[in-house]
Amino acid sequence: MKTLVCHGVIGIIVITMGTILMVVYNNSFTDTSEFHSEKPGNAQPKPLRALSSTLEGYTGLINQQPLRMHCNCCALVSSSGHLTGSNRGDEIDRTECVIRMNNAPNGNNFKQDVGWRTSLRVIAHSSVQRVLQRRQELLNANQDCVFLFWGPTSSMRRDGKGRVFNNLRLINQLLPKLKIYVISPLKMLEFDVLFKNETGKDRKTSNSWLTTGWFTMAIALELCDRVNVYGMVAPDFCSTPSHLSVPYHYYEPSGPDECSLYLSHEHNQSGGHHRFITEKTVFANWAQKYDIHFYQPDWSPSSTLKGSSSHTPAPAVS
Repeated sequence: MKTLVCHGVIGIIVITMGTILMVVYNNSFTDTSEFHSEKPGNAQPKPLRALSSTLEGYTGLINQQPLRMHCNCCALVSSSGHLTGSNRGDEIDRTECVIRMNNAPNGNNFKQDVGWRTSLRVIAHSSVQRVLQRRQELLNANQDCVFLFWGPTSSMRRDGKGRVFNNLRLINQLLPKLKIYVISPLKMLEFDVLFKNETGKDRKTSNSWLTTGWFTMAIALELCDRVNVYGMVAPDFCSTPSHLSVPYHYYEPSGPDECSLYLSHEHNQSGGHHRFITEKTVFANWAQKYDIHFYQPDWSPSSTLKGSSSHTPAPAVS
């Protein structure tokens, strides 16, 4: 009976959040409100590498304690169609920590290519509803996983006016074993400052939306000594005439073409858009400073893109 009630309540949440998240998603990156008492001029970018297992800026939903987590080696699994048919699942699962994004499925039909283990899942405010729609697979079956949510202050504030935060708190009450964390307002501002420092572009004035991949890569550098990234192309991949055409998401084979979407967002100056290629240029630069490696497709920032489809196993550190 309790299970039926629980599922019924969560079902109501899914329905009611539909309208809420559409409003939040449409307004989130045009929100000009400040981060309460934390002024942008006071925010300073922190080093990407954390000095201990305590990660400041990522706080527990209820107890507001910082996230404590450290991994020698992480597999950061993208949602790209490049992972389809890759047979990387076992390799990914052998890695000490596995990081996934948003509502990307693992296991079942995708296990062979993307594995089934998840240590950390980074989720955008705009993907909360989709995660709830697959709650049995993504939430109930992964209660040992850390769920880290990010979003604009207007939707994540703790004073009762944060609509997404309020729904996360209700979910945590219904599933108290879930390890739910959120990115603090000040930390969100630091991600904006980091983007400007790395690209020379102000996120707001350039009408740019940071992707979940941006947050996840930066978080991985704080969390992990080594990062093996699966399914992320080189910055110049889509500019090569003979590049492989794959869907944007491996779990949506009929979805948009990845490179077409990347190029459309990169060059569009009106309205808010993701700067996929700009972000990947930053990631390539980071890979020259930090222990980051790219697989499926396999490439390194020091090599020219050759469209190689060779399967080079990544060393797993446990």
